[in-house]
Amino acid sequence: MVKLLAPVRRRDPHRRGWLHGAPPPRWIRVLPVVLVLFVCVVTLLSPNPLDIGFLLGAIPPLAVLSYGPVATALLGTTVVTLLSVPAFQLNRPGNTDLETVTFVAVLSVFLSYVRSRRDAQLDLERTVAEAAQRALVPPLPSRVGPVRCAGLYRAAQRGTLVGGDFFDVRRGPQGVRAVMGDVQGHGLAAVSTVASLLGSFREAVLDRTDLPGVAAALDRRLVVDSQEVRHAELFATAVLLEFDGDAESVRLVTCGHPPPVLLRDGHAEEVGLVPWTPLGLGLSDGVPRRGGHVLPLRRGDVLFLASDGVTEARDAAGVFYPLLDRLPRLAAVDPAELADHVMADLLAHCGTLSDDVTMLVLVPHPPEDD
Repeated sequence: MVKLLAPVRRRDPHRRGWLHGAPPPRWIRVLPVVLVLFVCVVTLLSPNPLDIGFLLGAIPPLAVLSYGPVATALLGTTVVTLLSVPAFQLNRPGNTDLETVTFVAVLSVFLSYVRSRRDAQLDLERTVAEAAQRALVPPLPSRVGPVRCAGLYRAAQRGTLVGGDFFDVRRGPQGVRAVMGDVQGHGLAAVSTVASLLGSFREAVLDRTDLPGVAAALDRRLVVDSQEVRHAELFATAVLLEFDGDAESVRLVTCGHPPPVLLRDGHAEEVGLVPWTPLGLGLSDGVPRRGGHVLPLRRGDVLFLASDGVTEARDAAGVFYPLLDRLPRLAAVDPAELADHVMADLLAHCGTLSDDVTMLVLVPHPPEDD
């Protein structure tokens, strides 16, 4: 029996840095307080006056990076107070200009107020966008019928959850059906096409009696969308799978998309499929009523699907990522962690991502294995 565990938590390569809207690191937050304490301690311990009052002038601007207007005003007041206390001797003639530091402190409070309002608005917009995107592509369940699932998605456009790739696994009257695809373009411009295709797939899972019919429904959806949008020529590649009731075999259809990789007995090889034309090019007019490649499955088999963001990824020297060579070693621990391991290995090979990266791991898991 193949036991699937929760995916390993790894650092998200698209996680926002603090210069791009994320909270500042802790050392930035404590730096103003540390400077205040440093100036106070060093000044009190020194037998002679020190010309370090200028350091206090940097505290209000630093506070703007981390604190709201109230905390910034408090730190600014502390700075002005320290400059005004005779015991510290920081406001001697020719040393620190008290009026200038006071002006900087007041200006910092205003900037902190503006930044806080802006951050609140950005957080609200980001929350709404993430809720909409997660509604479009909800988290993949760990199991759909007799099939265990694990997926990974990384959009090439920084700060987005959805780009030009998509996948889904659904159970219908004909069994468990899965899809992975890649629409024309990437980023936010491709989201509407992804939404249209996923909606069509979820409907076809329930209504279409065979897998070629599902592919035809997706193709028809893109053809209609292209006609409704002026000068649009929408197309997508996709691979579709249909597991029988006990997941002892799977039917596959590929429409211009890289074929799935079968992991069996420590070896990885692409499933030999006759490709059809990509979706959106009139496939529905020429789809045979029956078709697709039927692959018998054994206990322990793993199907790995990836977008061209994986198969066509290159390093700085132009060498393609050796997916088939790496998969058996990366899958040795647990199939549920396979996508995470491949992602980490891919980043180590390429350094950065230039295209959307999508991976889907499907493990036949008959009910009697529970």
